[in-house]
Amino acid sequence: MSTVEYVKASRLYPGNPVPAVDELSLEIADGEFLVLVGPSGSGKSTALRMLAGLEEVTSGEIRIDGVDVSDASPKDRDIAMVFQSYALYPHMTVGENMGFALRLAGVGKADIATRVARAAAMLDLTGHLDRKPKALSGGQRQRVAMGRAIVRSPRVFLMDEPLSNLDAKLRVQTRTEIASLQRELGTTTVYVTHDQTEAMTMGDRVAVLKDGVLQQVATPRELYDRPVNVFVAGFIGSPAMNVLPVTLTAEGVQLGDLTVPVGPAARGALGSGEGAQLGVRPEALHLTGDGTGLRLDVAVVEELGADAYLHGSLGAGDGRRPLVVRVDGRTPPRAGSTVHVGLRPDEVHLFRGGDGARVDAAG
Repeated sequence: MSTVEYVKASRLYPGNPVPAVDELSLEIADGEFLVLVGPSGSGKSTALRMLAGLEEVTSGEIRIDGVDVSDASPKDRDIAMVFQSYALYPHMTVGENMGFALRLAGVGKADIATRVARAAAMLDLTGHLDRKPKALSGGQRQRVAMGRAIVRSPRVFLMDEPLSNLDAKLRVQTRTEIASLQRELGTTTVYVTHDQTEAMTMGDRVAVLKDGVLQQVATPRELYDRPVNVFVAGFIGSPAMNVLPVTLTAEGVQLGDLTVPVGPAARGALGSGEGAQLGVRPEALHLTGDGTGLRLDVAVVEELGADAYLHGSLGAGDGRRPLVVRVDGRTPPRAGSTVHVGLRPDEVHLFRGGDGARVDAAG
């Protein structure tokens, strides 16, 4: 197990004035499972490849156990990487694929067999060691790729969207297996994904990137409860947080007919002429049933069994704003209907209109 540290690490590609990764500073603890998440082009895979030694560090440093490895070759970093594609040798058996890197390193046959058998037992592959990859399912092939990394006993595991090629059901099953396996092995792991659900369910901490810049790194719960800006608020959570422009008043902020009280410090922070935005998650909204609250015209109803999501709009004409509300899945309103919605004031989030930074509503 090892610690990993990015120290103002940047990657600038020739001919592009904007860094793919811009002065990333991030500490990953010994044995931690850290997830890098962000949309396409956010720099998450580039940051992982910089750690692996597959991309040059243009400036700054990357350290493993306190040692700068920015200029070290990939083979000298003692890391193991699992890619989106399984990259298995089709002419080799499962056992041969898993032990191939050890054979290249000159490890003895008996030791290779022991390590492969142990990893196969962890991954439920013992009965498949003599099969070729073409005889395996997608999930089994991904486990073989993971087994190939595990047998090496590296200091750090790197995983670059390893579940992207799996179907939805298998993805849920496999992400649970990966998280459980990492807890068992205790190996420091950096995992890249664009799927915020994967990030929230797997990581000890989650680092959110946008345009190569680290936005926030925190536990899944903290990201959900206290996003630092509008981007994190909208990216974390499914469905995304509703973010609506509001008007600052003497009592707080005004959204339609609703006034949300905020503290004097928050009003001061929002009173700079930049405007304000109110964030509220679908689950913090409710149907009032008495005609009070915000008028919502329901366009689509997503029925998911226990829950349903109403997708509709507030206001009229050019001032219409989309809104998503979670309701009881057994008795949802119909599409095309009009309902009234209230919110829980203690579960709202405030952001500045200009830079989108969070403002503490109680301040």
